[in-house]
Amino acid sequence: MARGLLPRVHGNQLGEGPGVRLAVELGAASVDHCTYLSGEDVDALAQAAKRPEPTVATLLPGVDFSTRQPYPDARSLIDAGAVVALASDCNPGSCFTSSLAFCIAVGVRDMGMTPDEAVWAATMGGALALRRDDVGRLSPGARADLTLLDAPNHLYLAYRPGVPQVAAVWKDGALVSGQP
Repeated sequence: MARGLLPRVHGNQLGEGPGVRLAVELGAASVDHCTYLSGEDVDALAQAAKRPEPTVATLLPGVDFSTRQPYPDARSLIDAGAVVALASDCNPGSCFTSSLAFCIAVGVRDMGMTPDEAVWAATMGGALALRRDDVGRLSPGARADLTLLDAPNHLYLAYRPGVPQVAAVWKDGALVSGQP
């Protein structure tokens, strides 16, 4: 931390342990996985959410799907006031999907999130986990990275998993794929 590097903790993926509470104690930017949480873990993350730079609980449902682990209880985290992010964690060892839409769908179907909460967690929640304020939102000063869906609304991300829905992609405000 003295060199400006913020800790990120890989915690509680395979069982309960001290990872989540240690991440909060250290002021880590995020604690990733959070598959197995005690009431103390949830309380610690909720208390951390009150800080100007919270420790974000980054949930990785693609990993839990691939490894047949239980899904984290996102509902208990959200209800307690913790900051939650959703991510794919695509890697060759424990998660073979890069589909954030799939992760949003699992967040809604199996983790107790509403579609609005899941989309927020996948965008602004992810930005907070990275301690970035220039991404994760559409507003003045943001980078203007966005995806246009070929769908009537964002609910289709949660309720039509596996269906291609991307119509166009912008990066730094420039169209890089598809047609608006």
